[in-house]
Amino acid sequence: MTKYNLPELGWRAHFLSDMSVDEVEAFVPVRVTDIHKSEVGVIGESGAERLNMTLDLVDHGVTVGDWLLKDPETGQPVRVLERQSLLKRRNARTNVDDQLIAANVDTLFVVSSCNKDFNVARLERYFALAHQGGAEPVLILTKADLSDDPGKYVSEAMRSLPGVMVEALDANAEDTPAKLAPYCGAGQTVALLGTSGVGKTTLTNALTGLNQLTQDIRDSDARGRHTTTARSMHRMTAGGWLIDTPGMRALRLSDAREGLEAVFSDIEELAENCRFNDCAHGSEPGCAVQAAIAEGNLDAGRLARWQKLLAEEAHNIQTPAEARAKSKKLQKTYNAGKARADAKRGGRK
Repeated sequence: MTKYNLPELGWRAHFLSDMSVDEVEAFVPVRVTDIHKSEVGVIGESGAERLNMTLDLVDHGVTVGDWLLKDPETGQPVRVLERQSLLKRRNARTNVDDQLIAANVDTLFVVSSCNKDFNVARLERYFALAHQGGAEPVLILTKADLSDDPGKYVSEAMRSLPGVMVEALDANAEDTPAKLAPYCGAGQTVALLGTSGVGKTTLTNALTGLNQLTQDIRDSDARGRHTTTARSMHRMTAGGWLIDTPGMRALRLSDAREGLEAVFSDIEELAENCRFNDCAHGSEPGCAVQAAIAEGNLDAGRLARWQKLLAEEAHNIQTPAEARAKSKKLQKTYNAGKARADAKRGGRK
């Protein structure tokens, strides 16, 4: 059984500071590698093992990458240590609660490909999620070998996402691990996010030496079927750890205001120079954002996407009571407008 020291597993002073003196003496830190129904896979200095999911862990919402304290006498996990970073999204089914993706991630590889999958609006969401969660995002453009002009995708990414770090590559190439090695060293944790069919499994195989099966993609939209069906953490050949995730068809942000500020920092800075503090960046006089669009320094589509995400964020942070009140207000406004329209039609008879 392979054994590791804690720093090799990503242990930092941050986690130790969350432990009391009694906990340091009594419990053993272990890191979550996968979750399956009532069991959680962990790895620590004594190697890999499986623990029962206690009610405390279920209530806390444990996820892959978390650090747990294990009681060596009972063999049971006691609690989750405070996270250094947390990637999460709004539950696509309920749109109410959050779905945890991965914890204690240093770098998020946002994976897209040099084909029809490339979508700036989706990438902006992924980058906002990364910034909000405390991970450093890096755009990985796969299938560069299959594109006639991979440079155009790199240029578009750099134009649309100011300050983005981009790596265009062939995930099957021998030099791919070396290209990404600076992010994958001992003690570092990388997570992969992207839609199905962009090559996440191929990239996982390249970075870990595993041989997971891959799926073909559809020619119509360059999408694939889910190869990875559950989140799991694997050792990389460069010494770090990789958290692979299933392809995401939908990504709804959750509590991501700071993440949006980071992704759209150019618009945020322009907005500070608007004449009015409550400028909606439409037809108001003295709007610095609209001036930048007129001068060709800002794409109108980027402004529209920013406004859409802000509206989505405002909706998501509403409490159920606030949402009901807003709905009633909108219905009341609609009813009043309809009544006025009916009255006008009646007067014309």
